[in-house]
Amino acid sequence: MSIFSKYSGTIIIFLSLSILEVVQSETIARMIKTKGEVMIKRLGSSGYDKVAKPGAEINNGDACEVGSQEFAAVVYLDDRSIVKIKENTRFQFIDTPNTRTINIELGTLLNDIKTQKNSKAFRIETPVSVASVKGTKFAVVVNPSGVDQFYGMEGIVEVMNLVTGKTVSLTPGTKVISDIAGNIIQAPATPNEYPEDPDPEVEEPPREEEIKENIKEEPKKVEKKQIEQEPAPEPEEEIKEIEEEPIEDSSVEPSEPEEEILEKAESGKSFGMGLSIGSATIDGTMYNQFSLRPEFSFGKVGIGLDLGLYIDNEGNILKDTWDISQDPSLIFDKFLFIRWGKETDPFWLKWGSMENVTLGYGGLVNGYSNMMEFPSVRRVGINSGFNLAGFTGNIFVANLKDFSRGGSLVGIRGSYTLSKTFPLKLGFNVVTDMNQFAGLTDKDDDTYPDVFDDFPEDSTLWNDTDGDGIPDPHSGIDSSMWDIDADGNNISDDDESDLSLKQTPFSIEGKQAAATGFSFDIGYPIMKTKIMTVEIYSEYSMLNFSAVNDEQFTRPNREGTGITIPGVRANLFKFLNLTLEFRIKEDYFIPQFFDQAYDLTRVVPDFSGDTTTVFTKDMLRFNSPNSNKSTNGLFGSAGFNIFNFVTLEASYTSMKADTTEFNSFNAVLALNTENIPKFSVASAYYQHNNDKDPFKIESENSVFGYRIGWEVSKGVSLIWDYRQFYRDTGTGLEPVKQTSIETAFSF
Repeated sequence: MSIFSKYSGTIIIFLSLSILEVVQSETIARMIKTKGEVMIKRLGSSGYDKVAKPGAEINNGDACEVGSQEFAAVVYLDDRSIVKIKENTRFQFIDTPNTRTINIELGTLLNDIKTQKNSKAFRIETPVSVASVKGTKFAVVVNPSGVDQFYGMEGIVEVMNLVTGKTVSLTPGTKVISDIAGNIIQAPATPNEYPEDPDPEVEEPPREEEIKENIKEEPKKVEKKQIEQEPAPEPEEEIKEIEEEPIEDSSVEPSEPEEEILEKAESGKSFGMGLSIGSATIDGTMYNQFSLRPEFSFGKVGIGLDLGLYIDNEGNILKDTWDISQDPSLIFDKFLFIRWGKETDPFWLKWGSMENVTLGYGGLVNGYSNMMEFPSVRRVGINSGFNLAGFTGNIFVANLKDFSRGGSLVGIRGSYTLSKTFPLKLGFNVVTDMNQFAGLTDKDDDTYPDVFDDFPEDSTLWNDTDGDGIPDPHSGIDSSMWDIDADGNNISDDDESDLSLKQTPFSIEGKQAAATGFSFDIGYPIMKTKIMTVEIYSEYSMLNFSAVNDEQFTRPNREGTGITIPGVRANLFKFLNLTLEFRIKEDYFIPQFFDQAYDLTRVVPDFSGDTTTVFTKDMLRFNSPNSNKSTNGLFGSAGFNIFNFVTLEASYTSMKADTTEFNSFNAVLALNTENIPKFSVASAYYQHNNDKDPFKIESENSVFGYRIGWEVSKGVSLIWDYRQFYRDTGTGLEPVKQTSIETAFSF
């Protein structure tokens, strides 16, 4: 037996280990720039224990970790391809004889892959996707929640979703989104979406010989455990410029909660487009709807538009919504919103839609929305505020268009926190509905609300007793236009001595029904730990309803006060929010008078027999002789978010005075549809305030609805938006149902 045969097994194992060691230790790339602490983990090492500096070798199998606010750039030695690594990124280099792979766990890479005759096939692998590349510039952003984003600048990249095996092409000016649910789509990308290059100067890397020469010339330094390395040849001014350059927050720290990640990703978008096709109910008529809803963002500025056409079943376009020459205020209807900044900024402003507006602890204004009747009624509001050196302020106007009819709902809040060491907060609120009658729709602006006006689109006419479309005798118009049989009894009016016609309808001209309130509050956080925060507070509120004395409308002056003492708010485990208040009510006071459904109950027509009258919200609430009795009771609310999947908020109020009860119940349920296949949105709400039985649905005090979105394909959803409340039509309560069915495209 030969020596080779005798020791063949040992020789083969030794040669295999030697070859493997050579492959593993092969230097395939070098660091050409670092900022901050960039760490390397060698193959076989248990952790990231090597600090990388310019010129450091990158061996096959090495892993790299770039921390918060750090940056690095790597050049491959053979084909001069460059990979730039942004902050919060972790990945591994893997080379085989035919392929070159970067296995990225999370973060952002900017890739400039060169094309040479003998170049290896280049791939980017994530837990969800694989991108195959040969000669191109592109970027990849890997979110730990299971969403990959690829952005193309040059060339073509084939991106495959590992769940379904489906492949799409990434081309210049486009993006590909691939997720753990198996979805993968291509969409247009704006230049601002491409991750910002922290160091655009790294384009022509030095040759290997130059790198080695720079390493030799670099003076020896005393080694330390923690050294923040910067490239030696870089001038100090350039280093400072890099440090101060803003870096787009497209990569994510692993410790951030998913909702913050998604919020940051959303806020980074500079343009979005929604296209909705479906149906909408306007003034009781069903229209086919076609709306473009673009949204633009420029730094702190955001603009949302609603450019809609409404077509009836005969193909006629509803021109009223575009007749800007006759009604210049319609231009406001085309803006869903215009905003500047966020509510935590030193100054912020939003113009247009308003949702969930609350002043202070909500004793007067709680959850107000000016969108409850959209798109049938379009309100344009302003909500603005500031945060400066312990002072905060907030002012809102619910509907600018109401000023032409006497006034709008306006609210102001100011508060001051004494100090960080003694965070006692003092606040005040003032809110007024300058004229509740402004809530009555009046299309032709003739001061006669549409509910009383027989000709709601003609400002010169208003009465038609017999309903035949021919006006009664009116002052200011030619008598030839008058109805010769205005009462409809088939007898000429000239032949009748006793003619009974409609009286002049109710007019808001000269009528001012105001509702005004103010409140003071004080609050102090008595506990603030990682698992629990508790705040105790008290609030004093006053409401006044001005007297109106007119031959068509009479309301006495009413006022009342409410006290919350004490109130307690708590948050447990950043999961459960609890509120408990003891409330005392004196005379004519209603807690949370200006609530989410205020615009629906602000002023309500009442149809009784042959007459129609109007009641303001307070008149309906105080129509009982016991309504001014002093009451006291409890208010409680609870809200929680389960694993960012289900959000539920509910509140109940029970106020009693002898046998009189004023109870309220409100609830909102929302699902995070990111984890529900095929659903794009799912939410529902119910509100019933100041009634004996707040769970009785059929009431003028109740409003409820839901919004369901079904994703027929990625970026395309069928949305059903339903809202219902009740109105007295003279024959009893009838449901008012508002339904919008839309097909929404987002890209």
